[in-house]
Amino acid sequence: MKILLDTHAFLWAISGNNKLSENAKSVYIDSGNELFLSAVSYWEIGIKISIGKLELVENWQKIIDKEMNNNGIKWLDLKKEHVQGIINLEFHHRDPFDRLLIAQAKYEQMVILTIDKFIPKYNVTTVW
Repeated sequence: MKILLDTHAFLWAISGNNKLSENAKSVYIDSGNELFLSAVSYWEIGIKISIGKLELVENWQKIIDKEMNNNGIKWLDLKKEHVQGIINLEFHHRDPFDRLLIAQAKYEQMVILTIDKFIPKYNVTTVW
């Protein structure tokens, strides 16, 4: 399965946060799954740090790179087709980062690893 990691799921997975469900952990560690971290999530992390909504340790960028490498997580660039995909999305969710992740998952035919209850309303497959 191609799995797109929602930002919170990725951060919880690499930090060992107990909010990550047992099923989410098993999906994350299953070597049969292809894991992806979107440029959108990296952007979201940067924005949230800059406005004080998220605190990470110093050198968080290197830690993310290491975790991606250690866990075989692939980078998903933001393409114009992804951005175009948000045009026709309904407004079940107004979070611009989640809307872009949804558009990416739809375009790339991925499953989103997320706890977010609004995302399945977009006819995209989620696991938690």
